[in-house]
Amino acid sequence: MRLLTTGVLAIGLVIGGCNRGDTATKSPDGTGATPTGTAGAADTAKAPEAAPASAQDAKSRASAGWREVTIPAGTTLPIVLDTGVGSDISRIESPVNAHLARAIIVSGQTVLADGSSLSGVVTDAKRSGKVKGLAHVALRFDTLTPRGDDERYRIHTAAVGRTAPATKKKDALEIGAPAAGGAIVGAIVGGKKGAAIGAAAGGGGGTAVVLSTRGKEVRLARGSRLTLRLTQPLTVKVRA
Repeated sequence: MRLLTTGVLAIGLVIGGCNRGDTATKSPDGTGATPTGTAGAADTAKAPEAAPASAQDAKSRASAGWREVTIPAGTTLPIVLDTGVGSDISRIESPVNAHLARAIIVSGQTVLADGSSLSGVVTDAKRSGKVKGLAHVALRFDTLTPRGDDERYRIHTAAVGRTAPATKKKDALEIGAPAAGGAIVGAIVGGKKGAAIGAAAGGGGGTAVVLSTRGKEVRLARGSRLTLRLTQPLTVKVRA
């Protein structure tokens, strides 16, 4: 009897141990999956994304292939007008456009290609007077855009202008000065045009023509070539 009891207890211990082993290997939900612990979370966590590059870094990368070159003051810029101007057809502040006739080179490197565009305004437009005053037109350029580039540069240049030729000798001949005497010619050429006209009033019908006719006008047609001069240095970006 004692032996039977001992055997039953031994069998019970073995079965109990097996049940505890099964329970230890099963997950709480009974599926048998290994519970996810700290190590599992570390394995499956994503690496943090790289921080976006700063604006300064982006700017540095964008300008990596460029460098600045300064064109010194006094440099001449040969240009070709794309807009015609004239003492009798232009108005002050009217826009004017032009382009470089040739490339600008500094220290052996082309810094401005031919065809680079310039823009400016008319600074003076004065018609010729009927009795005195010569026609005059002038312009100044203040903006430059290199060919193939959208960047615009502020430039400082001396104004360029043209004045119509004087017609005093021609006026003297029209008045009839040869018949009136050399004194009248001298008065006209010397600047006393009004007095000369009065003295020659009875000498010929040309006097009225001179009084009612303006002198020559001055025009710079499209395609005219001019030379600008930088009054201040100009720094531009060029490819390295």
